Amino acid sequence: MKLFDWRLLVVSSMMIGALAAMAETRPKYGGVLHVAMRASPTSLDPADLDAARNGQQDSFAQRGLTMLMFDTLVATDEREHIEPRLATSWQASPGNQRWQFRIRRGVMFHDGTPLSAEIAAASLRVANPSWNVSADADTVVIEYSKSDAELLAELALPRNAILKRNPGGTPSGTGPFHVADWQPGKKLSLAAEENCWSGRPFLDAIEIEMGKSFRDQMTALELGKSDLVEVAPEQAHRISQEGRRLASSAPLELLALVFMRDAASPEEKLLREALALSVERGSIRSVLLQGAGQPAAGILPNWMSGYGFVFPTDADLARARHAREQVRTVPTWTLGYDGSDPVARLLAERIALNARDAGLSLQPTPGATADLRLLRLPLAPDPWIALTDVTALTGTPAGREGGSAEDLYAAEMALLATKRIIPLFHLPVSYAASANLNNWTLRSDGAWALADARLGNGKP
Repeated sequence: MKLFDWRLLVVSSMMIGALAAMAETRPKYGGVLHVAMRASPTSLDPADLDAARNGQQDSFAQRGLTMLMFDTLVATDEREHIEPRLATSWQASPGNQRWQFRIRRGVMFHDGTPLSAEIAAASLRVANPSWNVSADADTVVIEYSKSDAELLAELALPRNAILKRNPGGTPSGTGPFHVADWQPGKKLSLAAEENCWSGRPFLDAIEIEMGKSFRDQMTALELGKSDLVEVAPEQAHRISQEGRRLASSAPLELLALVFMRDAASPEEKLLREALALSVERGSIRSVLLQGAGQPAAGILPNWMSGYGFVFPTDADLARARHAREQVRTVPTWTLGYDGSDPVARLLAERIALNARDAGLSLQPTPGATADLRLLRLPLAPDPWIALTDVTALTGTPAGREGGSAEDLYAAEMALLATKRIIPLFHLPVSYAASANLNNWTLRSDGAWALADARLGNGKP
C-alpha cells in the first residue's frame, strides 16, 4: 500500500490558501460609482473652464470630471514633477520661446479617430487664442514672443486637455471614460473606455449628479445614494469627528470680495481700502467657518508663495474710519453672493456689519447684478498661473516678467494696488467618501482622481 504524503497535502493547502487570499485582495473590475457635485456645467469642453473668457465658473470637481474624459500633453505627479501623457517627450529652445512636443503614437479618441499633432494643436488653439500653436509632422510646436518657463505647468491644467471637437456634438477625448449620457447642468453618465491607451479603469461606469447643494450631497452619502461628495469647508471638522472618510487638500480656494469695475477715483480707492481694513477675519473664521481655512490679505496662500504671512489680516477699525472720513460722499454698494450657499449669505451679512462700523454702507443681495461680489476662486497649484488667472478675472493686465519670488511678490502687490480684489480666506477643498470607495486620490489642483478608483464589493 502506497503511503500518503502529508507534506504534499500541507504544501497544497498553503498554496490554495494563498491563492484564495490573493483572489480576495485582487482589485475587482465592475460597479457603478455615484458622485455628486455643486457645479452645474453646461459644457464638457475643458476650454470653457476659463470663466474670465467663457463665463463658466471653474470648480475643483469639474477639474476632476474633465480628467476622466480627456488627457493633457503632460501631467504633474504628487511632487509637482512634470511627466509625459499624450506627449512622450518635449524640448525647448534656449530662452523657452519655442517648445516642441512629440505626440504619443497609437492613441485613439473615443469616436475612433487617431490622435494626431494637427488635432492636438487645434485643441490648444481653441483653449488659448493668444498662443501660436502649430503641427509639424508628429510634433506640436508652441512659440512665444518672450520666455515662458511656466508652459509645462500650464499644459498640465485640465483646461488644456486635448479633445476632438465635433460640430454640434459632444467632444471626444482619450481619457479612461467616455460619455454615455449627458444632460447639461444636471447629470453626466460615463462608461469605461475598454481600449484606453493608459489601461481600462476598474469601474464600469460613473454617474455624476450636478447642481447638488452641500447639504443634499451629504444626505445622499448618508443614505448610500452617493459614494463621493463635496464637503463645505465649515463642515469638514464636524464630519471628520463623526468618523467619516474625509480627504482635504492644501488651502487652494480663495474666498474674496471682487469689485466688478475699476475704482473711478482716488476717493473710491480709499473707500475700498476702508472696507478691506474693516473685515474681522478672525471672528468670521471662528464662528461662520468653524475654524476652517486661513485668514488672507494676499491672493496666494503662504504654502504656494512663501511670503503670504507678510500681509496683515487683522481688522484695523481706526484706520478704516480714517480712510472713510477723507471722502465726502459715501455710496451704498450692493454686495452679491451665491444665493444657493447659506454660508455665503451669512458671510455677506457679517461683512456688511463690519463695513457699517467703519462708516460704509453695503447691501447684501443674491441677485446677479452687484457692485462687488463674494466669490470662491479655485486656484491653480502653480503660483504664477494662479495669479495670472485672478488678474484675468479682475480685468487687470497680467505679466510674467522674471520668475523669482521677488518678481511674484511685485506682481501680486500690483494687483492688490488696483483695489479690485479684497482677499478674505484661503480654504481647503474637502470630499467625503463611502466605505465602499477605494483607491481614489486628490490631485494637486484639488480635484478628485478616479481613474484608478474601485468599489470594494464590486456592487452593480
